[in-house]
Amino acid sequence: MTEHVGETAAPEPADGGQPGSEVEAPTLEPPIPESVEEIIDIGQGLIAQAETFLHSMMREANLYQFVLAVVLYGVAYVLRVVLGPRIRNWMASREGWPKWRMRILVVIHRRLQAIFFVGLLWGAVLILREVTWPSKSYILSIIATLAFAWLFVVLVTRLIKSHFLRKMVRYGAWTYVTLRILGLTEEASRILESASFDLGDIRISMLLILQALVVIGALVALARFVTTTTSRRIQSNEDISPSMRVLIVKVMQIAFYGLAFYVGVKAVGIDLTGLAVLSGAIGVGLGFGLQKVVSNLVSGVIILLDKSIKPGDVISLGETFGWINTLGARYASVVTRDGKEYLIPNEDLITNQVVNWSHSDDFVRLDIFFGTAYHDDPHEVRKMAIAAAKSVDRVLSFRPPVCHIVGFGDSSVDYILRFWIKDPTGGLTNIRGNVYLALWDAFRENGISIPFPQREVKVMGGEMPSMPKDFPDPQND
Repeated sequence: MTEHVGETAAPEPADGGQPGSEVEAPTLEPPIPESVEEIIDIGQGLIAQAETFLHSMMREANLYQFVLAVVLYGVAYVLRVVLGPRIRNWMASREGWPKWRMRILVVIHRRLQAIFFVGLLWGAVLILREVTWPSKSYILSIIATLAFAWLFVVLVTRLIKSHFLRKMVRYGAWTYVTLRILGLTEEASRILESASFDLGDIRISMLLILQALVVIGALVALARFVTTTTSRRIQSNEDISPSMRVLIVKVMQIAFYGLAFYVGVKAVGIDLTGLAVLSGAIGVGLGFGLQKVVSNLVSGVIILLDKSIKPGDVISLGETFGWINTLGARYASVVTRDGKEYLIPNEDLITNQVVNWSHSDDFVRLDIFFGTAYHDDPHEVRKMAIAAAKSVDRVLSFRPPVCHIVGFGDSSVDYILRFWIKDPTGGLTNIRGNVYLALWDAFRENGISIPFPQREVKVMGGEMPSMPKDFPDPQND
């Protein structure tokens, strides 16, 4: 048998190929999503554009425009430092100007440096265009356009009162105008559009979310401005009852805000029919979890419709006494005499017993009780009590006080003094105290005495009875 040293038999291929042929093992690499590839391609294109832009900026013809913009910014700062106090003093001397005009001046004064900077930039651009060819001022004109657009956004967004909403709209508008001026809106839209996910039949992307936030935010700000302006006119209309004013304002707010949300959602292309089932399920869950909230909302509408309670009414609910400050959708604000503000749910105002001191009118009758000695003439006492009540400022004279005897007590003749006031919001305890003080002064001047319970102990027979001789002595026990 012949042995072959150092040789090995080549394995036969499993696929029936030629012996000795090499078979490469397949590599399993996860495929890259198309959206990620698109983002990478766009990012590489933007990086290339940025490199080209930076190389062009290093040229002397473009670099001096950046240097000129920095110098003009410093000049704007100096102008603000020099002219700012003088403008403020001039504003302080404008007495009698409307508030809206003064507010505009305050906003302008806060942005003096930006205003000076924009003016200096455009002045430099116009001069360079007249002196040399437009390419020598191209970069400076872009900076001027950006500065003007940013300043315009700041001034316009000052109309939005909500701090959060103002910041959101301002930063969104700054981003949009910057991309628009630099010509990067298409690339940004492609990146935001590629970052998306599917929710049922609806495709939601970052671009759609941003568009929805901007559009809905702008519409909500517009609805807020319209409702605020209209509510002021409604509140100043004396021909409408206070409760109807509140109801009209609340309905108008719900209508405008709901319309703003609906129009904003439809404007960005979101189909609400796909969310009908989900919104129905959420509605059922909220119905069970927010029963009290819904009850308070419905109770608030009932209160406004039946006009049982309106702003300015003086009410008593349990131990709480005060006047209605505002009627909200969920609660009523009641301010007491000691400055406390109670937020009472509307449901409590419907289900509990409420004393409305000024429901039909503002007249309130108060009663106080007192007593005099039996030796005082009750006819004179009644006249003095009525005169004393009339001498108090808040007691009404066209509804004169009355005084009646209500009983004969153990040590006094008991009286009740009734008088009327028209301003229950001014307090009830203080007016009672003033009337009591007037009674005290009148009785003291006329010798009328106010009795108090007394006890007399009489010893019968004049002497203490003597003890019997056989009575035991307690000291000997």
